[in-house]
Amino acid sequence: MTSTDTTERETVEKFPPHVLREYALLADGERGALVGPRGDVVWMCAPRWDSDGVFSCLVGGRGAYAVTPAGRFTWGGYYEEGSLIWRSRWITETGIIECREALAFPGEAHRAILLRRIVAVRGVAHVEVVLEPAARFGRAPLRELHRDDDGRWHGHLGELRLRWSGGAAAEVHGETHHSRRLVTRVTVPEDAHHDLVLELSDQALSEQPPDPDRSWRGTEAAWRATMPNLGASIAPRDARHSYAVLRGLTSSGGGMVAAATMSLPERATEGRNYDYRYVWIRDQCYAGQAVAVNAPHPLLDDAVRFVAERLLADGPHLKPAYTITGGPVPDQRSLDLPGYPGGRDIVGNHVNAQFQLDALGEALLLFAAAARHDHLGTDHYRAVTAAISAITQRWREPDAGIWELDNHRWAHSRLICAAGLRAIATAGVSTADAAEWSALADTIVADTGTDCLHPSGRWQRAPDDPRVDAALLLPAIRGALPAADPRSVATVRAVLEQLTQQGYVYRFRQDARPPGEAEGAFTLCGFVMALADHQQGDPLAARSWFERSRAACGPPGLFSEEYDVTQRQLRGNLPQAFVHALMIEAAIRLGRPWADPTHR
Repeated sequence: MTSTDTTERETVEKFPPHVLREYALLADGERGALVGPRGDVVWMCAPRWDSDGVFSCLVGGRGAYAVTPAGRFTWGGYYEEGSLIWRSRWITETGIIECREALAFPGEAHRAILLRRIVAVRGVAHVEVVLEPAARFGRAPLRELHRDDDGRWHGHLGELRLRWSGGAAAEVHGETHHSRRLVTRVTVPEDAHHDLVLELSDQALSEQPPDPDRSWRGTEAAWRATMPNLGASIAPRDARHSYAVLRGLTSSGGGMVAAATMSLPERATEGRNYDYRYVWIRDQCYAGQAVAVNAPHPLLDDAVRFVAERLLADGPHLKPAYTITGGPVPDQRSLDLPGYPGGRDIVGNHVNAQFQLDALGEALLLFAAAARHDHLGTDHYRAVTAAISAITQRWREPDAGIWELDNHRWAHSRLICAAGLRAIATAGVSTADAAEWSALADTIVADTGTDCLHPSGRWQRAPDDPRVDAALLLPAIRGALPAADPRSVATVRAVLEQLTQQGYVYRFRQDARPPGEAEGAFTLCGFVMALADHQQGDPLAARSWFERSRAACGPPGLFSEEYDVTQRQLRGNLPQAFVHALMIEAAIRLGRPWADPTHR
């Protein structure tokens, strides 16, 4: 075995993957990191969300940054309220240690600053620190590594520059051309702390490194300034936490990535591994609509800005997803890494070749929500026109739908366009426009009724697919047709009877097996079911669905796309933005009587 193989094996053995519920998210809007229970940051891409990984042990690459207590310990942790400042907390045999961790907020586009403060809460803290960054998903280790006269480490990895403060006593382990890590042991007296500051940038670093105290104060103040109260809700702390997650996933350009990660499997060994480090138009619209239920918070304006820009640029050729800079999503490819256990590594996304009709309807619902708060400008109204023109041209076409499957004339896609048209028709537009758009909505609903009405009276997925789908709860929630319409009532009943088990909701039946044997419960759908029952006038059932769904997380309170009910495990990429968006909306809506969706 070569020394390179030995070093790689040591990395894998020292930082094995954890179950997803044990990871916390650090995020600053421009990038994110996952930190595990051993203080192990094993996922981070830099300088931006869709860049190559610098810490990629999570998917079988090299690269990790750990602050771990020496000796035996038990783990816990919590977020400081209204922020993504995480405190890892360990009970050791001799005391209590915390590591306060954050990406300096708000983030800079070209420079990531990862703050870690080791705190000896009780007793003397002894921790082991390992810094092993490796760009290009582990293929570009540290080079030109040196320590300056002030004890700060400098180096390069790929196209990135690195500076690390606080590890002056570290020793270099590993070979120059294969893998290099900095290793040290830090001792902190009781009631004292020790700061570690890591900078990564694709541009020249400033002459002076960040001052830790100033960086922490600035991060605390920025989170306080960005976090709204959200008013009355049935879960105020969790709703604010979900808002913080969405804010952490939203870049300065307004784009919100669907998740911080890639390649985390939805189902072991079944090939459902995707790269979600991009901006999905639908998800961004969900987030904007959710916060608009409360007030015109900045996440609403961010969503409107990004979606409007893409509509004005692409019109009827609107893509389902973009990079955070508005660029095209790269084609899907493999990195030839082991992947997270049960999955395989995938970069890029095949969504770049799809058409998703419902995204146009969601854009109109977003714009209508903004208009009700008087937050729709002239350029945004031009985007409204672009979306309506695109719907007019393309609503009869097959599309990939909300679940990004084969092209069909999905009922959900058409009905959501109708909902968007009805909503924007009541948003202070001219009488002529309102009449024209409402008429088009009527035409679309009637057309859908001709080929997607199941013999039982409920909506079915597509003309050639008679199954029920939890997504078909959304058209009534969004106002495509009344909640009391027999088709709406029958659809709620069918979802309840066919797609729920043990208080969780599944998307649709994949085959003849029970839903839980084919895939995990879809956490988004649990919150949608809560909204549907609330709209139907059953607040007790709505509250039950809500509480069951919001418990489908780990100690850090992060939701993934799916939830394995049997094993009580998170599945898929983490955190999933649209789940946090629907959690916010449900928490606020369930705290008040249901309102007409066009006058929220």
